[in-house]
Amino acid sequence: MSHLQNLLLDTLLGTKHVDSAALIKIQERSLCVASPGFNVMPSDVRTLVNGFAKNPLQTRREGLYFKEKDYRCVRADEYSLYAKNENTGVVVVKTNLYLLVATYTEGMYPSVCVEATESLGDYLRKKGS
Repeated sequence: MSHLQNLLLDTLLGTKHVDSAALIKIQERSLCVASPGFNVMPSDVRTLVNGFAKNPLQTRREGLYFKEKDYRCVRADEYSLYAKNENTGVVVVKTNLYLLVATYTEGMYPSVCVEATESLGDYLRKKGS
């Protein structure tokens, strides 16, 4: 198991408030590593990368279509996208090299998912990743 996958499992899934997580390489627009069973399709990768390429207000207005669901965007800025669909959601944090993606499901606390994902994003940015 790679160092990056260990980071995802320990710092995100270890909270018990992140259902699945992945790292996407921004430049290559490709999946780098993901938690077991989290299949991020190329179309989902494009959606997330394009979510940051657009004006954040446009992304916020339009929402995200991710993993075959429409998500209402509740935050969109230079470094973060938060979107929800009923009792599930996706948190995306941009670092220098990656998009860090975390999902939560019913019964999980979105605030814990956000805090853990943003903290890992800060750590990766400080490391230059």
